[in-house]
Amino acid sequence: MYRFLLSRQWVILTLLALLLIPTMIKLGFWQLHRHQAKVAQNTLIADNLKAKPVPVTELTAPGHTVPKADYWRQVTATGRFDTAHEVVVRRRTSNDGKVGYHVLIPLVLKDGTAVIVNRGWIPADGDQHAFPPIPAAPRGDVTVTGLLQADETTAASGIKDVSGLPPRQVMLISGEQQAKSLGRAVLGGYIAQTGPVPAGGSPEQIQDPEHSSIGPHMAYAVQWWLFVGGVPVGWVILVRREKRDRLAAAGQDTPAHEPVTAQPAA
Repeated sequence: MYRFLLSRQWVILTLLALLLIPTMIKLGFWQLHRHQAKVAQNTLIADNLKAKPVPVTELTAPGHTVPKADYWRQVTATGRFDTAHEVVVRRRTSNDGKVGYHVLIPLVLKDGTAVIVNRGWIPADGDQHAFPPIPAAPRGDVTVTGLLQADETTAASGIKDVSGLPPRQVMLISGEQQAKSLGRAVLGGYIAQTGPVPAGGSPEQIQDPEHSSIGPHMAYAVQWWLFVGGVPVGWVILVRREKRDRLAAAGQDTPAHEPVTAQPAA
């Protein structure tokens, strides 16, 4: 009755169903892990944004790699801006998605070391090879507040070619890279400036990272696991349908009995 399950077509279909089940289970756990990572990141951002600002030198030093636990920590730094070594970072977007530059400037601290400060975003003026006009940075001693960020790397950013750029333009924000041009020690990581707010609103301050949405990953995980239950159910339905169709076909092929004709009496 079920010998058709040994046919090539049904063997392939059954193997495909058996392969789909563990694959869908894995995809469900993958989405679950993405959900958990998003929740953990949102919690970290919220906690660090609420934490009391601390001097940047308490969290980083020259050659230090900022750990993920310190991302978005509120920090302060006091020093003088080195306007002669101000650079711009290409291909950066504003808070509303426009393409332009981020403005980087070293802040020289009292001990002679420097920390890179991301002053914010400015629009591109159309000429990608010329240094764009930048609102003047404050002179004299200044205290900057902002969010601590890790140095950007080619591996994490996906940007492979960082050479051959116009003068005073870079592709990545890297204290190590800036230290080579400054000739002085630079703290690891950089400060995304949130204060003081520049006069006229330019450069445009970088907004706090979004940390309210957890995304659809949990719903996707449940979806994949529901599909897991649907595979064997669908397989059984197909088997029953095939059995019914075969029985119906077999019944049509069987010749009916010839009717018996009565013979007239002699």
